[in-house]
Amino acid sequence: MERLVIIPTYNEKENIENIINVVFDLPIEFHVLVIDDGSPDGTADIVKRMISMHPQRLFIIERQGKQGLGTAYIAGFKWAIEHQYNYIFEMDADFSHNPQDLLKLYGACANEGADVAIGSRYITGVNVVNWPMGRVLMSYFASKYVRTVLGIKIKDTTAGFVCYRRQVLETIELDKIRFKGYAFQIEMKFTAIKCGFKVTEVPIIFINRVLGTSKMSGGIFSEALLGVVRLKIDSWFRKYPKKQLQ
Repeated sequence: MERLVIIPTYNEKENIENIINVVFDLPIEFHVLVIDDGSPDGTADIVKRMISMHPQRLFIIERQGKQGLGTAYIAGFKWAIEHQYNYIFEMDADFSHNPQDLLKLYGACANEGADVAIGSRYITGVNVVNWPMGRVLMSYFASKYVRTVLGIKIKDTTAGFVCYRRQVLETIELDKIRFKGYAFQIEMKFTAIKCGFKVTEVPIIFINRVLGTSKMSGGIFSEALLGVVRLKIDSWFRKYPKKQLQ
C-alpha cells in the first residue's frame, strides 16, 4: 500500500465529503484516514456513509472528545505504519491545503529524494490567502523565531501539510512526541532533522477556510512559543535514533 492521507476532524461536516472526493479524484490513488474527535455535528456519520462506497480506500478512527491535533496524528501515524503505507500525509479538512498539492509533496519524496516534504507558505515569500494581516505576521514571525531558537533552516515550521516516508515515522520515537497543538508540527520537523532525515519545502498557496470554524487559539500559539525553548534544551540531553540506510 502506497499513499495515506490523514485528516483530523472536529466539526467539519461542511467540508469532509468534498475534501475526500477531491482526494479520490486525483490522478494517482490515495487512501484517506479520518481521525474524528467526537464531532457533535455528525462529521463521523458522513465519513462512515462514504466508507460503504469506498471500503478499500476510506477509513476512520473515532475518539472521545477533543484530544488535540498532535495525538490525532500520532494515532494516525501508528495506524499507517501498522498497515504498511509507504508515504503518509498530514492534511487539513477545510481546503486551506489544496489536495492537488498532495501530488507535489509525493513527488518530492518519491522522486526527488526527500524523507519529509513540507507544503510551505513561506518558501517563496508569503503565500497566504484570506488571513487577516495580524494572523499572517504572527505566523510568519513565529516561524522565524522557531528557526532562530532551534537552529534549523525550515521557513514554515508550523506547517500542517506534510508528507513523510514511512521510515521517518518508524524511526522517530512517536511516544516521546509531547506537544499537542501547533508545537507538535514543530517538534516533528525538528526531530526528523535530528534523526538525520532530509527535510525539504515545497511552495504552496494556503487559503484560509471558507466553511466551518477555525480551531486556532491563543493557548495553542503560546504552547508553540514556549515549547520550542523546551525542545531546544531537551535536545542537548537526548540521544536521537538515527536514519538507517536502506
